[in-house]
Amino acid sequence: MQKNQFFSVLLLAAGSANRFGADIPKQYQDLCGKPVIRHAIDAFLSYPLCKTLQVVINQEHSELYRKAIGNLTLPVPIFGGTSRKKSCYSGLKSIEKTMQNNVILVHDAARPFISHADINHLLTGLETESSVTLGKPVSETLRRANTDHILTEKIDRTHCWALQTPQGFKFRDLINAHEKYLSDDDFTDDCGVMEANGHQTKVIRCSGPNIKITFPEDLMEAEKIMSQQKITVIGQGFDVHAFGNDVVNNIRLGGIDVPYSRNLMAHSDGDVVLHTLTDALLGAVGEGDIGLHFPPSDPQWKNKDSAFFLNAAHDILKSRQADIHNIDITIICEEPKLTPVRESMREKIAHLLGANKQIINIKATTTEKLGFTGRGEGIACQAVVSASIVRKHDNA
Repeated sequence: MQKNQFFSVLLLAAGSANRFGADIPKQYQDLCGKPVIRHAIDAFLSYPLCKTLQVVINQEHSELYRKAIGNLTLPVPIFGGTSRKKSCYSGLKSIEKTMQNNVILVHDAARPFISHADINHLLTGLETESSVTLGKPVSETLRRANTDHILTEKIDRTHCWALQTPQGFKFRDLINAHEKYLSDDDFTDDCGVMEANGHQTKVIRCSGPNIKITFPEDLMEAEKIMSQQKITVIGQGFDVHAFGNDVVNNIRLGGIDVPYSRNLMAHSDGDVVLHTLTDALLGAVGEGDIGLHFPPSDPQWKNKDSAFFLNAAHDILKSRQADIHNIDITIICEEPKLTPVRESMREKIAHLLGANKQIINIKATTTEKLGFTGRGEGIACQAVVSASIVRKHDNA
């Protein structure tokens, strides 16, 4: 793969999914705690070279989409057309003026299992080709059938491939091909449009399951696959900060300013809650602690907003396609009183992690006047994080 080959993603989610036969379209069905489309989004966003991700949706699904992305910051979705090809073209036109690189991957939102390994393979293919696609050789016997489902002629499966997405292209080549065949809706994928416009496509064998959710039984199969791909991990964090002698109006706890008159001594902003949570996240994936990544001996972290450390730890989890299931935080101090700000802390942490507030629990307790916290000398904090992550070899 070419070093620093940045790419953009066009995620197609405008289909009505009639074949799935449910009240909620397949791309918004729950898959192990997250909508199918969110699994696809997270897979790309966790890849460091992914610079932009544009989603194309059905306007009628706007509320479903909003709930699916939660607190993620993404470009405003584009409304699709009456066919896959029209939806893709609308998406391409929406990003044409802002494309800062020449590589575009087009992916179906109903495929939740795209791996980093296969993204690597596509990017490598695009070093020499203008059109690439994932696929798998056909192993089943192929036959045609008439309208009564009676089998007719046999189809030679030799050299036959079942094509998948993502499909990768040089952006300008793809949009030019779409514009040339603007009124032709007979194409079922973008490689077909490219080939009609004189480009050849290289097929790359998919290394993982990469199934497409089309029928309810596909969703059940996806649940089995996902349960086998991920492992449950636990991370713990603990931190202490002493009170100083400076008179202040607020101290930073859980990402918010809490009224209190004594400062917390620290190299950064002294947010003992976010420091503890950062350690717990890092511990869940065996990545050391906050001091290893952001040593206090380094002046660049002086007075740094602790949300920066938390976001960095969360990025590491996202690179492992982690799903955070539960966060439990215990703050130990005599003062300040934290009950009035507990909900604000939960909301702030949920926002920072792009998570549902319901998975975040914050408790405040004292040590009954015992020890350094009991004497009002400082604040201690403990945190436990439960998450599921992809095994390292899946995306190696």
